[in-house]
Amino acid sequence: MTTLARFVEQLPLDIQKEVLSYAEFLLERRSRKKQKAPAFDWEGALEDLGEQYSSVQLQHEIGRMRGA
Repeated sequence: MTTLARFVEQLPLDIQKEVLSYAEFLLERRSRKKQKAPAFDWEGALEDLGEQYSSVQLQHEIGRMRGA
């Protein structure tokens, strides 16, 4: 058994629950940091269509291109 587990076992049950909750929080926070920032490589892809279509029509076209 690890040292951490031995320490936690010695704590009262309510404190053990707090330790578990905090550990879950740390794991979630760590996984959020690993997520990549969204790429905007699509930005400007429909710029040439701006003269032909309204902004609403362009939004629909973008949705169609994304498969929505």
